[in-house]
Amino acid sequence: MNLQELRTFLTIVETGSLVRASEVLNVTQSTVTARLKTLEDALGQTLLIRSKSGATLTAAGQRLFRYADTITELWQQARQEVSLPAGMAGVCNLVCDHDLWPHLGDTLFRQIKDTVPDFALTVWLGSQADIATWLDSGKADLALTYRSATSARQDQITLAPDQIKLFETPQGIASDYVFVEAGTVFGRDHAAAFPGDIGTRISFGNAKTGLDYILREGGSAYLPERLAMPFVASGTLTLSADAPTFQRDIYLSFNKAARCKWDWFDRVAASFP
Repeated sequence: MNLQELRTFLTIVETGSLVRASEVLNVTQSTVTARLKTLEDALGQTLLIRSKSGATLTAAGQRLFRYADTITELWQQARQEVSLPAGMAGVCNLVCDHDLWPHLGDTLFRQIKDTVPDFALTVWLGSQADIATWLDSGKADLALTYRSATSARQDQITLAPDQIKLFETPQGIASDYVFVEAGTVFGRDHAAAFPGDIGTRISFGNAKTGLDYILREGGSAYLPERLAMPFVASGTLTLSADAPTFQRDIYLSFNKAARCKWDWFDRVAASFP
């Protein structure tokens, strides 16, 4: 078994067929079939059931799928560390929620870059589900996230929470209210504060998209204060002083094994955000 065979297996699962996998990988279908057979022979298990409609995982295939992505990602990370440029002492793989990058994730990135000039940095932005998967698999070392760590391999520092406040454009009226997802706790507290009082015909799954929408189309929305205040300063948005304020917890999560190798981490954490 080798990584090429694992990647081929993952591509078949992702695309749903050997034909589409061969197109994505830019190899012949017979090559895809041969790689899959080699992998199945090495494991002594049938991994996929092939039919005219595509390919579906067997029970053994489902078990392998849970590990195959982690194995390939860890190999990518190992290769990255081994092939570091001369003078580099290590690498930090930072992941960040899309909504936490502005004014927080970018600040953390700059602090690490300036504090540890002999470390290579890789950054990914993703959803909370992405971040949890990347931390658990070892693809990520450090994460700025709204979700509390759940694995014994991880630890976290609780940061100052996001202040979620109601902002509106000058032309915004109650009927132009846009609901912006901000986690389970916000959803519960929002429903309690506004029981049927605010319509939610338009909703967005993250604050950046919701902010972009009301800046373009007009309206009002609950947004993290750090995202919206620059637009208040410029007169583009107005803060609703009478509306209730909500909070959303923020965590700096990290893999314990990686943290043990960072003599710089405490310095960065003490000065952040």
